[in-house]
Amino acid sequence: MSKTLTFEMVTPEKVAYTCQADFVVLPAWGGEMGVLPGHAPFLVQLTAEDVRVTESGQVKVFAVSGGFAEIKDDKVSLFAETAEMAGSIDAERALQALEKAKAELQRKHIDPLTLAQAEAAMRRAQVRLKVAGRRQPRPGR
Repeated sequence: MSKTLTFEMVTPEKVAYTCQADFVVLPAWGGEMGVLPGHAPFLVQLTAEDVRVTESGQVKVFAVSGGFAEIKDDKVSLFAETAEMAGSIDAERALQALEKAKAELQRKHIDPLTLAQAEAAMRRAQVRLKVAGRRQPRPGR
């Protein structure tokens, strides 16, 4: 049995990240899912949330916008519409997107499609802000 997993994160534009990982935490639809080497084959739908990858003892955090992941033969292949590493997130832009989505949700007589889009945009912005916050030390720590 291998001691690491091959982790590959793919977006429509590129392979966003690849590494040999010790442990991966995925935001599965029913809750978080941890993956260690030797995991049984699995296909899982992902929610908009953070993905944590432990590589050589260091945890790297990414914001993903949902998608799915396949676990097979000590390889985790994650496919998402967007994926951003904590250090590359523009928190100010994410905050602006969150405020815009909240304003959209406050409109009266919003049609169902616009409502769904605004809710999805708000969730993406919240995840990006959450992940961006992880790269800065918290007060008192």
